[in-house]
Amino acid sequence: MARVLVSLAALLSALCVASAAWAHATLVSSEPTDGSVLAQPPKMVQLHFNEGVTPAVVGLIDAGGKARDVATRAVGQSVLIVLPDDLPQGTQIVSYRVVSQDGHPVAGSLVFSIGAVTGAAPPAKAGPLPVLIWLARIGVYLGLFVGVGGAFFAAWIGQGPGGSTVSRGALAIGLLSAVASLGLQGLDLLNLPLGGIVTSAPWTSAFATSLGPSLLIAIAGMAVAWLSWRSPSILISWVLTTLAIVGVGLSLGASGHAATASPQWLTRPSLFLHGVAAAYWIGALAPLAAMAHRRNDDLPRVLKQFSAIAIVMVGLLVLSGLVLSVVQLGSVGALIETQYGIILSIKLALVILLLGLAALNRFLFTPAVVADYENTRPLLRSILIECVLAVCILAVVAGWRFTPPPRATVAPVAAPLSVHIHTDAAMFQVLVSPGKVGANDFVLQLMTGDAALLPAKEATLILSLPDRGIEPMERRAVLGSDGYWHVRGVALPVPGRWRMQIEALITDFQKITLQDELEVR
Repeated sequence: MARVLVSLAALLSALCVASAAWAHATLVSSEPTDGSVLAQPPKMVQLHFNEGVTPAVVGLIDAGGKARDVATRAVGQSVLIVLPDDLPQGTQIVSYRVVSQDGHPVAGSLVFSIGAVTGAAPPAKAGPLPVLIWLARIGVYLGLFVGVGGAFFAAWIGQGPGGSTVSRGALAIGLLSAVASLGLQGLDLLNLPLGGIVTSAPWTSAFATSLGPSLLIAIAGMAVAWLSWRSPSILISWVLTTLAIVGVGLSLGASGHAATASPQWLTRPSLFLHGVAAAYWIGALAPLAAMAHRRNDDLPRVLKQFSAIAIVMVGLLVLSGLVLSVVQLGSVGALIETQYGIILSIKLALVILLLGLAALNRFLFTPAVVADYENTRPLLRSILIECVLAVCILAVVAGWRFTPPPRATVAPVAAPLSVHIHTDAAMFQVLVSPGKVGANDFVLQLMTGDAALLPAKEATLILSLPDRGIEPMERRAVLGSDGYWHVRGVALPVPGRWRMQIEALITDFQKITLQDELEVR
């Protein structure tokens, strides 16, 4: 048993460390812009996000309604999509599905036309996948809060099997739901049908996101809680349930919107405390209801002990929830102006009702039971209503899976100026930040004609502005750890259409030179 404890503790720690700081991606701009009409077919579509993303699925439907293959590549905070050379005249639809750093997929479509607008974008197809993802998320919450919380209550406070059937059932549901969530996440990422869950692709994709470590922590925590019901001694049960309830906090803090908000030193601990406090409270409901139903003579002692700790836990729950809400919303108006805020408003209303019932239990029904342990009917009714409200809250919170928080939809800092130079031999993507008068940083992304990385020994940036008598300024680029060439702190003192030339030395005998113009604001 000691080896099992050490192994599980090591697993929880390793999975927690594996979770870095992730955020939610938002499309900032695109080239060409959505809805634009172009005279000539573009060589490439560029999607610029507010953070780095990983392309999952990118597709193109041309003006003839034919699905076309495209080459994609993530470069910094952009996704580059190389288009076929023979696009027909008319409206083209580029659909993309990328993975944001919080592990959630971000999907959308970009429509542009060549020559003239024709036809219309196809309607989005509805399917059962979102409902299944939502139900699986509810199942995971039941396992974490009802299952793990119930095991913790039984070991530390109830010290008996009261509510064990509900707790074990919730743990079984939670374990199955956690596994299902991984597969469903992969299907959503890759935009696959439900039948695709029997293949390895969705599972591999899901494990590569931040949801993978989060669910593994959840599975480990629920497995530990399950073992606690079979522990040979109360001491081992205490250790196991403590590990399990810590796993609840770590799992919630490893992935998702709230876990990835800044500042991380505040949001992650807040979410950890929020999860642990919720598990303590919700997990106690089923065991308390079972004891009240049986009129257990130990109920007065249990209620006193639970209530004394519950006051602190409820305080932590409310305080941490307030912190997370302020960080996520950004403004009071977002409570009614955004889907995320509306879900939060519903949750807050249910929590207020739950707190009201908890106050009744604490100051009215508990003293009545302490005076007469057989007078449990009012308390039992109140606890059962609490159970219903708790399940409703978990169902509402599971809806956040599909709604980015307002902080992620606030307009970010302007995207860097982007210039794309394309020939048959190579294509250079140049990002200029901030792209206006003053000091600018250049990122030179050198690629072959099919968007593969172009190996170069040296890269040089040459800028000039003949209209203002500014002769060529030559700056040597430095190869960065990201595989791209960087030129930092280039002074562009005046606005105008600058000439930009990039020289890439491939070998001692081969140099590729491309040039274009750069409009400095």
